Amino acid sequence: MTSLLRRSRRQQPVDAPVISLTDVWMTYPNGKVALADISVEIPSADFVFLVGPSGAGKSTFIRLLIREQLPTSGRVRVAGRDLLRMRRGQVPDLRRRIGIVFQDFRLLPSKTVYENVAFALEVTGAPRPMVRERVPMLLNLVGLHEHAHHLPTQLSGGEQQRAAIARALVHDPPILIADEPTGNLDPVTSWDIIQLLIQINQLGTTVLMATHNQEIVNAMRRRVLALENGHLVRDEAVASYERRY
Repeated sequence: MTSLLRRSRRQQPVDAPVISLTDVWMTYPNGKVALADISVEIPSADFVFLVGPSGAGKSTFIRLLIREQLPTSGRVRVAGRDLLRMRRGQVPDLRRRIGIVFQDFRLLPSKTVYENVAFALEVTGAPRPMVRERVPMLLNLVGLHEHAHHLPTQLSGGEQQRAAIARALVHDPPILIADEPTGNLDPVTSWDIIQLLIQINQLGTTVLMATHNQEIVNAMRRRVLALENGHLVRDEAVASYERRY
């Protein structure tokens, strides 16, 4: 699997932005400004934390990237696509280029780990040989090859999140969005998940992680985008959760 990830990444210039927001505003019908004049670029293979209090605009930021919403004004480009000019029929292809991991795992409870990951390929019409090749490689990558035939209820929280990460990588996306991926995990397990995300990032995948976990952000010292009341108040490389003067 690692060779597949590395091969696909080399097709993209390392410094080319895979996420770009320019003068983006998002105002809801009730008048609430969720995002105000946001401009940011995230290059290929970057690892970025998106932080801020509840209601700061993190969820709206993510919804714009997967074209679940369109901005009131401004420009959003993801994986080389202009999302405002994209036809509705092109959205599924965009979302295959963005892996998404959530706090609550969202695994199908009646399917095994193998079947959960395979299903994400099967619904897009992937041929059976591809499924048989990719699923075991992904489960090996996330350390779940021995749990392939277990149901989600037979797994720990960390193992369920690893299964969710494997599922998010089935289409070898250039971007992985992790929305509070450690929110339901204990500190030790959280660090295990972070180490896996680091490994995936080192293979060339751009990782954007929304989080409230100050300990992880402070220890990682990666780029931080901080939102407050819809405004981008900080964009710093090698940063902590909160500004330190």
